[in-house]
Amino acid sequence: MKMKFPCVIGLIIITILACNCSSLQLEPVNFGWPVERVLDIDSTGKIDDIRYSLSFDVKPIFENEFQDSLKFIEGQLRIIRDTQGYYFITAKNFKNVYVFYGDDGKLLLDDIIFVSEKGLTSPAFNQRPPYIELLLNENSKLLINNEGIKE
Repeated sequence: MKMKFPCVIGLIIITILACNCSSLQLEPVNFGWPVERVLDIDSTGKIDDIRYSLSFDVKPIFENEFQDSLKFIEGQLRIIRDTQGYYFITAKNFKNVYVFYGDDGKLLLDDIIFVSEKGLTSPAFNQRPPYIELLLNENSKLLINNEGIKE
């Protein structure tokens, strides 16, 4: 009977500590990248950004955009992350901006933002919290977020 009492006390202490630790939050957090990354796509269809420890296969995006997963060859991808942690991805000749979020070792599609029927000739991203600025050309730009284009 004497051994059960210390075990019960120990379990109570562990439970209290676990409850207190699970409520720990660090906020606010800014996940944004200050500038876009322009990444070369390798011959296998992957990008690798050492600065932000990000790498993934781009072929599914090109397949969705052009119905041809080999359109990535000798291409570049433009990517930026907003303050909430969403990734915005586009490339030359894309008609869309793809919005992803990270989840358990993968990027999940959140939205596809239609931008241009002709395709983008020289897109560029800038951080404009709480938005991402998409430069279409020297005279035209859009503000976007994970919900779409903001007027």
